[in-house]
Amino acid sequence: MNSWRNNHAIVKDIGLTLLSEGKTIRIKAHGYSMYPCIKPGSMILIEPLNIKGPPRPGEIIAIRRESGLIVHRLCKTINKSGVTYYIARGDSNAYADNPMKIDKIAGRIVHAETTGENTVLADIGINTRPNYFVNRIRVISLLLLKKIH
Repeated sequence: MNSWRNNHAIVKDIGLTLLSEGKTIRIKAHGYSMYPCIKPGSMILIEPLNIKGPPRPGEIIAIRRESGLIVHRLCKTINKSGVTYYIARGDSNAYADNPMKIDKIAGRIVHAETTGENTVLADIGINTRPNYFVNRIRVISLLLLKKIH
């Protein structure tokens, strides 16, 4: 298990380094927080923010976390005492993430590719009004169906 964690940490560090050097990276999406927009198994391309500037609400961003990158949609920005904070939320999550400064945002999702695991192209377009409740019900239903089969 330690070997997996070490390898995961190395790959995460390499990806973040490449983004900080202005390079676009390609990673495989896992989890259901952005379902149905991005399904598990989709390959997504993340470009550094410096290419197009700060993210805008509705864009999908990659957020730095201790465990690696998490991909959520930027809901809104708030300015408090001259500092801009960004609030993101997965399209099927019950709650928004905690506000963060721009240094926690590793990049924006600019493209998605299908894979043998997931043949449906991800919809990475700007969406300022995802239907969180319906998306959450879809994920719960999907996971329940998987347990039955």
